[in-house]
Amino acid sequence: MTTRIVFLDRASLPAALPAPVAAHEWIDHPHTEPADTIARLAGARVAVVNKHVLDAATLAQLPDLKLVAVCATGVNNVDIDACRRLGITVCNVRNYGADSVAEHAFLLLLALKRNLLAYRTDMLAGRWQQSSQFCLLSAPITDLAGQRLLVAGSGDIGSNLAQKARAFGMEVFQLEHRDAVSVRPGYLSFDEGLASADALSLHLPLNDGTRGMIGAAELARMKPGCVLINTARGGLVDEAALVAALRDGPLAGAGFDVLSEEPPVNGNPLLDVELPNLIVTPHVAWASGRAMTTMARMLVDNIDAWLAGAPRNVVA
Repeated sequence: MTTRIVFLDRASLPAALPAPVAAHEWIDHPHTEPADTIARLAGARVAVVNKHVLDAATLAQLPDLKLVAVCATGVNNVDIDACRRLGITVCNVRNYGADSVAEHAFLLLLALKRNLLAYRTDMLAGRWQQSSQFCLLSAPITDLAGQRLLVAGSGDIGSNLAQKARAFGMEVFQLEHRDAVSVRPGYLSFDEGLASADALSLHLPLNDGTRGMIGAAELARMKPGCVLINTARGGLVDEAALVAALRDGPLAGAGFDVLSEEPPVNGNPLLDVELPNLIVTPHVAWASGRAMTTMARMLVDNIDAWLAGAPRNVVA
């Protein structure tokens, strides 16, 4: 039996894909509009998506669909409950880009603590040439050594970042859940963590429990001089409140690789300002060549395993 496999947003993964072992028909669509989803998945047993949304109403109209292979770790674009009701297996790819994302988070942390963006702006404006001394000291510079890093999320990416930070002499703690009744070893309570961290890096999935976890109240409780790093999901943070905290304190800086809407076709508060203490990159922390090659192989491995009757990396 030949299995029809349809990749709805192939352009989101610019890496070569190995062919599945079993007999198959593979159809690629660089991008798919929501209105075209059902027609393109007609007769498909396997849907491959990265960020394309598969909601309950769409899934209910695809009786042949048996597997959703997500070429990402996060699956918030797929209605998991609907898949369970309909008997559709959902698999994701895991641990493909821990080095890539952790390095990007660390890059943002270093750049903000040493005010790289502000110094580059000054250099482009010719301010060093106008200096009365040999160096230009126009923005504060902070060493990472001796600083406290708070990591929200203890998966491979958060653990990888923690390892890098310790190598630079940072004191690293994990952030305990907001409503935890006890604090685990190596963790700080939610309130203590926010109040004492010199840097907070987010590495959590976006779900009902984490959506908006950092809002105006949480930003106000952060230690003056703290920097906030988010390479996970944009919806974890209230972006308008973040801009206010960057302008008026207490935050010293923010480095974001993710936004609440991607691409931000309707605008975003973080793109409406030009601040020397804000760095925004276009969701590329995951996208090293090595990470994408690993992802492509794991994606096809997941499909092969499901076709062989031994699904792996199952979410639902």
